[in-house]
Amino acid sequence: MKYLALITILLVGGLLFYGTPDFPAWGDPQSPASLHVSPYYIERGYADTHAPNLVTAVLADYRGYDTMFETAVIFSAGIACFFLLRVYRRKTAQTRLYRHTLTGVTLRIAKGGKLPEGSAEFERIDSLWVPEDMIIKVCSRLIVPFVQLFALYVVAHGHYSPGGGFQGGVIFGAAIILYAIAHDMRRGFRRLNEKAALLASAAGVLIYVGTGLACLLLGGNFLDYSMLAGLLHTDVVMARSHGILIVEIGVGLAVMAVMVSLYYILSSAGRLDEGL
Repeated sequence: MKYLALITILLVGGLLFYGTPDFPAWGDPQSPASLHVSPYYIERGYADTHAPNLVTAVLADYRGYDTMFETAVIFSAGIACFFLLRVYRRKTAQTRLYRHTLTGVTLRIAKGGKLPEGSAEFERIDSLWVPEDMIIKVCSRLIVPFVQLFALYVVAHGHYSPGGGFQGGVIFGAAIILYAIAHDMRRGFRRLNEKAALLASAAGVLIYVGTGLACLLLGGNFLDYSMLAGLLHTDVVMARSHGILIVEIGVGLAVMAVMVSLYYILSSAGRLDEGL
């Protein structure tokens, strides 16, 4: 099986190298893309899509199918990592660890035991090596809301200015990961657990596909956002703008959820018991 895979890779790689000389030179102004495709996008982009940001017009309108399948690929990658790396058998700990929220003193309580009276200030932790730094915790709690707000701005203004669902989703996912690293995975799970992340990633893909199906059911082509004008009670220009925004939200949701899921799995070696 190993040799069969190696032969397949060599054959496919050889075909790719064989066809490479037929491509136009890098940056060639006389290439078909430069002579026919790019001028049309530049000259007709706003008239066709009503999106001021030409990059978003290309990604979410002209090549909306490609972006949709890119989102599906991200979702598939997250599901593949879940099935390949997730460890379902957990070793039941015989003791539980608790740490004082102010002094950092750690207690080890036997399984089934209870904390002593007057110890409400102790919090459950996963291991002794989980760092306890008040400065990091406070700074992260101050930074995370602003990072998330900026992520929402990037998603919401992707069709007007540089940004979009991919960038905003990465920024939002990084904010959740920052919080989990600064505290621990247990607290990260309280904000977004594994099941919620998987459902959110699937919901992001469904939002994108559902928008295209809605356009199809309304009598237009798949992802023809102008057909949403009657549904959204607006004109064609705003319908296209809102349609692009809806699919950008779906992309951002899928990217964020998959990114956080990968962190949970990789940082805990698939056990979801301890993070970095």
